[in-house]
Amino acid sequence: MSKFGLKRIDWYILKQFLGTFVFALILIISISVVFDINEKIDKFLKPEVTLKEIVFDFYLNFIPSFISMISPLITFVAVIFFTSRLADNSEIIAMLSSGISFQRLMVPYWISAAIIALATFILNAFIIPPGNITKIEFQNKYLKNRAVEYVRNMQLEVEPGVIAYFDRYDDKSRMGYRFSLEHFEDKKLISRLTAASIKYDTLYNWTIENYMIRDFDGMYEHISSGSRKDTTLSIIPSDFLISIDDCETMTSPQLAKYIKRQKQRGIGNIQTFEIEYYKRYAAIMAAFILTCIGASLSSRKMKGGMGLNIGIGIGLSFSYILFTTVTSTFAVSGLVSPMVAAWIPNILYTFIAVFLYIKAPR
Repeated sequence: MSKFGLKRIDWYILKQFLGTFVFALILIISISVVFDINEKIDKFLKPEVTLKEIVFDFYLNFIPSFISMISPLITFVAVIFFTSRLADNSEIIAMLSSGISFQRLMVPYWISAAIIALATFILNAFIIPPGNITKIEFQNKYLKNRAVEYVRNMQLEVEPGVIAYFDRYDDKSRMGYRFSLEHFEDKKLISRLTAASIKYDTLYNWTIENYMIRDFDGMYEHISSGSRKDTTLSIIPSDFLISIDDCETMTSPQLAKYIKRQKQRGIGNIQTFEIEYYKRYAAIMAAFILTCIGASLSSRKMKGGMGLNIGIGIGLSFSYILFTTVTSTFAVSGLVSPMVAAWIPNILYTFIAVFLYIKAPR
């Protein structure tokens, strides 16, 4: 018995699991980076793109994102590969014959899955988002600009009882057109400002041009107007210029705060942000589920050998990733809530894991 209550066999499995995981990760990342460079080589050869930007701004931030994306696949393949090798060499049979139960044999697997799950969560929640800011800026500048710079028919709640409306807003000129600001008290309209245009200046500072203000007092109405008015509004363009990539640039606490704020303002197209938030937590459970499936599936010595187990494992892992993508579209279309969409794959594959665990060798 060694420190932490783990036996030599536990450390052996831990090293095999994590070693195979890291090796497979390095291999897949190396191949992916080579293919990605080959795909983008014409963009990278432009004179304005420097080698420093390619390496440090793009690929140094691309790799952690890619690790997060393929972590479930690599976890599954790592478990399948080294457990099949143990079973093929009759090592699993020897362990079970020595009196070790399958439940006890799974302890180092659970520890390894916990290490991977924790590392993946820290990456997703705190490390990857700041790096994605630099990566996305590089993509928008040199590869493909996916930044949202224009919006039409945008309505949002500036603060309780105050509703702002833009017929259109252009971020390049920082100009909004046909702007209105309505103030309600007890569901009654007490004032309404309309303006031909509004220009964003600095943080929360706006300049309204060619405006008219109508103040309502019962049956009476007071009208005032002007050509220019500086005002403070607790909104900034990023509150409504929402890009699909924005959710990837926020840490989990920032994402939770942003979702809460946007819901309070009545902005509806935030399902992508909610899905991203819940997927980061669902990924923790995914590591344990896929580890259980992989170990239960490959611990039995099969006639097809290691190759059959690896083939089944890759098929199941790809189906899990595909299913995760499909359920995300359900949330975007409004069929299910983002939280349910993020957890449906885990719930389904938990049943598969339990079934295979029961059928595993004893």
